[in-house]
Amino acid sequence: MTKMAKKKAVVKRLTAVETLGCTQIICSDKTGTLTQNKMTVVDTYGDDVALIARAMAQASDATLDPETFDAVGEPTECALVNFAYKENQNKTDLDKTYPRVAEAPFDSMRKRMSTIHDDGNGAYVQFTKGAPDELLKCCTHAKINGQVVELTDDIRTDILGANKAMANEALRVLAAAYKPLNAIPDSVNPEDIEKDLIFLGLTGMIDPVRPEVQAAIAECKTAGIRAVMITGDHIDTAVAIAKQLGIIQDASQAITGAEMAEMSDEEFYERIVEFSVYARVQPEHKVRIVNTWKKRGMITAMTGDGVNDAPSIKSADIGIGMGITGTDVTKGAADMVLQDDNFATIVTAVGEGRRIYDNIRKAIQFLLASNLAEVVSVFIATMCGFTLLKPMHLLWINLITDTFPALALGTETAEADLMRRAPRNEKEGIFAGGVGVNIIIQGVFIGLLTLASFFIGHYLAGEPMTFEAFAHDTGHGMTMAFLTLSMTEMFHAFNARSINHSIFSKSMLKKQNWFMWGAFAFSLLATVLVIYTPGLNTAFDFTAIDAKEFFIAMALGATVIPFVEVSKVVTNFVEKRKAEKKALKENN
Repeated sequence: MTKMAKKKAVVKRLTAVETLGCTQIICSDKTGTLTQNKMTVVDTYGDDVALIARAMAQASDATLDPETFDAVGEPTECALVNFAYKENQNKTDLDKTYPRVAEAPFDSMRKRMSTIHDDGNGAYVQFTKGAPDELLKCCTHAKINGQVVELTDDIRTDILGANKAMANEALRVLAAAYKPLNAIPDSVNPEDIEKDLIFLGLTGMIDPVRPEVQAAIAECKTAGIRAVMITGDHIDTAVAIAKQLGIIQDASQAITGAEMAEMSDEEFYERIVEFSVYARVQPEHKVRIVNTWKKRGMITAMTGDGVNDAPSIKSADIGIGMGITGTDVTKGAADMVLQDDNFATIVTAVGEGRRIYDNIRKAIQFLLASNLAEVVSVFIATMCGFTLLKPMHLLWINLITDTFPALALGTETAEADLMRRAPRNEKEGIFAGGVGVNIIIQGVFIGLLTLASFFIGHYLAGEPMTFEAFAHDTGHGMTMAFLTLSMTEMFHAFNARSINHSIFSKSMLKKQNWFMWGAFAFSLLATVLVIYTPGLNTAFDFTAIDAKEFFIAMALGATVIPFVEVSKVVTNFVEKRKAEKKALKENN
């Protein structure tokens, strides 16, 4: 959790960490998440650029800083205000000269914003900006070559062609229109004022993609995760950016919200796998996308920043809020908040979720195998009528040679192939993938090693090899059994660094866990002290065994490493065959 927070992903619910490792679909907003959210106007269409700049600036809520002359506010509107300033249309001066007297705020449904300004001498002017295709529906005329002319089909086609050309260059396009007024309208409802407008022109803004996102998208594909772009932009803009990022290969994989709305639930359920880009979407479309993926059994993550995004975020298995641009409502509904609003951070968080779950499984396998070894060895000894280890010995082992290695396993770095694996099935138990079998096999083996060490110690002390003699062991057998069990668990902790991979592989040798080495050194020192320190060994009923007995006990403990290495090979072979049979069955 702390490591995630350091990487700009704040997880609000612990259960979300486990779900992150299962994520199969990431539905992401475009602006600010896949792109840098640093809009800059780079192209225009229309004759009267000065009036276009004024319209864009005045029909915006962004302001111009009087000291730096940089716009402050929502990124898109900031780009328009900065563009107007470069065209000698200072937003501050404009608002003083032509104050706003009424407005119809931006709405995501109609994708437009209108403001009415006092134009002086008892006259007024209305400026409207918005999505070109939506704004054109409200226009009856256009300003061309300084003249207001009727908006014919040819002119409309020319405008839409310019819009498409800009969109194909991955530009976000906004249109501007105006209307002279003799008085402030009695009603400023959008349906009353947004009609009979005069089209002015277009502005094309570039929002550069985040440089790290393309690699993150590629990593998603390798990890079996599908990235889906959802945006309010024109479909051509969305397609251009999605191609640049590697989300899609061609336009057939993109769909608009309007086209999606025409599909029945059954048809959309069947065809959702075809689409990875959704353009011109409404908030209800996001909810439908999430719910449909979930119906198909996919674990889905959804990003959002606005109030209207809260329902889709709540619907998703993992709701992701934006820390910079997100509203309090969105952050409150989210399971995870991105402090940098960056898609790459989501992928990092998924990897971290997988790592944490992996480490939990490693620690559980290690602890249960160790405890099973104690149960097996003590149970057999008790049934045979002799004392293998006393309660204080088991308590020492559980406190020293179990606890510290288990904590060290929790710090393991991600395995090299972690993000090359398919997402884990949410219904898959923690003992799946051979973990349950490993616990039994390893636990029984370590228990038998412990018993063997007891018998060897008893034999080397020159005592009879009978059950009656075992019951009166002089301490050599018990001491060796204690040393072997303690050290076997420590050696086994190194095995547990990876459930499936060899600890001698290049990637494992390259990434040493120094906490594990520290735990090993501490446990070895503590065990030697308790065996050889006068008075302390007496309290534990230990005998100061000689060097031969000591190294035999240590060698027995070390045999767990080759044993588990071989068992990993066998387990991997069995699991591979199971996967092949399952795939063959599904294909047939």
